[in-house]
Amino acid sequence: MPMLVYTYFDFDGGRGEVARVAMHIAGIPFEDRRIPPKEWPARRDSTPFQAMPVLEVDGKVIAQSNTINRYVGKLAGLYPKDDWEAVRVDEVMDAVEDITTKIGQTMRIEDDAAKKAAREALVAGPLPRFLQQIEARLQAGGGEWFVENRLTVADLKCFYWVRWLKSGALDHIPADIVDKHAPLLAKHCERVKTQPKIAAYYAARGKA
Repeated sequence: MPMLVYTYFDFDGGRGEVARVAMHIAGIPFEDRRIPPKEWPARRDSTPFQAMPVLEVDGKVIAQSNTINRYVGKLAGLYPKDDWEAVRVDEVMDAVEDITTKIGQTMRIEDDAAKKAAREALVAGPLPRFLQQIEARLQAGGGEWFVENRLTVADLKCFYWVRWLKSGALDHIPADIVDKHAPLLAKHCERVKTQPKIAAYYAARGKA
């Protein structure tokens, strides 16, 4: 097993949580470097593409969250060996990344009225469509998991996005939007959350 150092923000969620939790699930030893958000501006220029997460593998650095998810997923046994199943995992992860980026763009809007309008526009069209299309991928996989009837990094990626939408933390995006437009994804979120190793991980962190 290579020596791994994983660097991401010091909170339980976001783009970097998938790989971090995948390594915990598989019992893969790694150094978990957690960066307080207030320190990020001073560190930004030292990272590839001015972004996190970043993974060091025996001293060599790779970046981009889904690239890291695929690599860690393979190490953890949470990524398919079959090429077709693997591309289905990639499709889900990239789709979630696309809509996450669209939501993230609204977080940079300082004017409250403009932010409200931007998020309401997402709620009126793009968000329900993405939810329904991703739910269709879940249905194609059997309704419980996206591929191979088991947990993969695609399930983790979707879980953290859906959990964020359901948290109520996003003003002007209804917390019930997932339940309303993609009830199978809402059930999927609970299914992932209650996986024994995931539940134990957050319980140990006082986040149960």
